[in-house]
Amino acid sequence: MTRILITGGAGMVGRALAKALPNSMTVVTDLTSTGLPDGVTFRRMDVTGNDPDKIIGEERPDIVVHLASIVTPRPGMTREQAFAVDVTGTRNVLAACIAHGVKRLVVTSSGAAYGYHADNPVPLREEDPCRGNPEFAYADHKRQVEEILAQARVEHPQLEQVILRVGTVLGAGTDNQITALFRRKRLLAIKGSDSPFVFIWTQDLVRIVKRAATDGPAGIYNVAGDGWLSVDNLAQTLNKPVLRMPAWALKAALAVAYPLGISQYGPEQVRFLQYRPVLNNNKLKTVFGYTPELTSVQVFDLWKREAGL
Repeated sequence: MTRILITGGAGMVGRALAKALPNSMTVVTDLTSTGLPDGVTFRRMDVTGNDPDKIIGEERPDIVVHLASIVTPRPGMTREQAFAVDVTGTRNVLAACIAHGVKRLVVTSSGAAYGYHADNPVPLREEDPCRGNPEFAYADHKRQVEEILAQARVEHPQLEQVILRVGTVLGAGTDNQITALFRRKRLLAIKGSDSPFVFIWTQDLVRIVKRAATDGPAGIYNVAGDGWLSVDNLAQTLNKPVLRMPAWALKAALAVAYPLGISQYGPEQVRFLQYRPVLNNNKLKTVFGYTPELTSVQVFDLWKREAGL
């Protein structure tokens, strides 16, 4: 029987994945077991240190699903601390997989790995380069993770990899920096930019990760529902006005507001609104063999209703 170990398993996707897999074949690791389904095998694991080598060596999984990542840093978290989880943690898990004969590594990367750039193709395909953005920690870390994994595919081809470049995840209870933008009285946009969003439903993402960990093919796949929504589409759906600002003006305002605690966003977030990566999901559907149940429009409509908007 195939044995699966999940890192970051106490997060939203990890909990749902643990529930979807048989307890007898699943080991869930994280810093806490809060919210995990009854009966699941739990091991406390800090990916930033020696735990991955120790625990993967003891549990001997066939497949590791690496979900541990810092998407929304907690208040006071430094970039160095996020790097330790995102980049060093991935390096530690990868090294343990190679050392202990794991057959397949599934990693949830992000569309942010492509970076927020004016010359990004629309939509982006898996063959397009992952450039990240040095000023945006999450995108920069995901870019570095992708480079580490690419090198491992050359040096350790015996370890299969499934890399999922995930778009914006929305579902019941989703509440983060992105959804905070949608709750504003006016949606913020940059003059001259559509600020496009692609969404993937949480339940679709869980099914995709489960397939990646069981009978899906190895490879790199963009994960998003069909289509995308501009900021004007979002505003129309929410029945809210759009506040459009020049990029330079918003950068200047955030440079003042962020250090004072008036805004949770810094000036580096302007690119996040200007040049959001739009993901082509054709390979997900035709090669990986999964068509998301909900389109980007349907995902947003579902989240809007569940959020009471």
